[in-house]
Amino acid sequence: MSAFVVYGATGYTGRLIVEEAVRLGLRPVLSGRNPEAVRSLAAPFGLEARPASLDDPRALDAALAGAHAVLHCAGPFHRMAQPMLEACLRNRVHYLDITGEIAVFERMAASDVAAKAAGITLLPGVGFDVVPSDCLAAHLHARMPDAIALELAFTGGTGLSRGTATTMVEGIAQGGAIRRDCHIVRVPSAYATRDIDFGDRRRHCVTIPWGDVSTAFHSTRIPDIRVYTAVPPQTVRLMRLTRPILPLLGTAPVQRFLKARIAARTPGPSAERRAGARSRLWGEVRDAEGRVMQSRLVAPDGYSLTAMTAVAAAQRVAAGGVPVGFQTPSSAFGKDFILSFPDTQREDIV
Repeated sequence: MSAFVVYGATGYTGRLIVEEAVRLGLRPVLSGRNPEAVRSLAAPFGLEARPASLDDPRALDAALAGAHAVLHCAGPFHRMAQPMLEACLRNRVHYLDITGEIAVFERMAASDVAAKAAGITLLPGVGFDVVPSDCLAAHLHARMPDAIALELAFTGGTGLSRGTATTMVEGIAQGGAIRRDCHIVRVPSAYATRDIDFGDRRRHCVTIPWGDVSTAFHSTRIPDIRVYTAVPPQTVRLMRLTRPILPLLGTAPVQRFLKARIAARTPGPSAERRAGARSRLWGEVRDAEGRVMQSRLVAPDGYSLTAMTAVAAAQRVAAGGVPVGFQTPSSAFGKDFILSFPDTQREDIV
């Protein structure tokens, strides 16, 4: 019996996750839609391959047979999560994924009752989206339990994998998102900016529709949430200039063009580039009296960190003891979960 299945194992991030699992002595079952690619990846590691398409319920059931959990790595998740969620509910298998998509987090939260009835955990976002930021949000909430506003920001990247880029392209026409008075609100692209000190230097940042707009609320119940990322000022200007044509960017011909450009790129950042990169996160909470507290977090690059956090999360969920129903990383494992990984430090600034 395998502890967990890695679905989407042959993608860029999926491969990193498989390598991390094997390094730790784990033996996950590998799955994905391409039989030849799945078997080719599994063979050198001596792992079991169970190819399955997400639109084939019987094949999915066979892929999950005997497993305690599935770690879903095939995006974009707004299209790919639902069939796997349904398979996990049918087979009473815990569900984890590496999404950063607000709509998927909200869909999983809405499935809380069904998951509890099936006795399974739903834990989306166990990668860079959103483990470090969710743990930072929970830490800040613990510092200021009566906070009414939360702002998070991150920087330090290595470029995008094809899967991440495709997800961004598919959501480009929707603009931005924040949480206001407990509700997720759609806002224009590049809605707000802020200069933020990440510890190494100050950077110009802009709001983006990052997953914490959903998850940080479920973790902390703070009613107002914004998430920023560091970008050059000229990029902010470009984002604002393109607001009138966002609906055009969502049309089928433009989507096909953009996805063709993505497909022609390399799969993702090299090992050398990942090794030389660091991710930096910042967070701030504010109470009704205007008091402010800030904390920062430094961690490995996003893709390497995703491999570590996703495997650790899958291993712990498969072993049992994690609450059933919808969970966030911090509600499942605590606010200090992120500190259990190498080269990760947190500091309180104010």
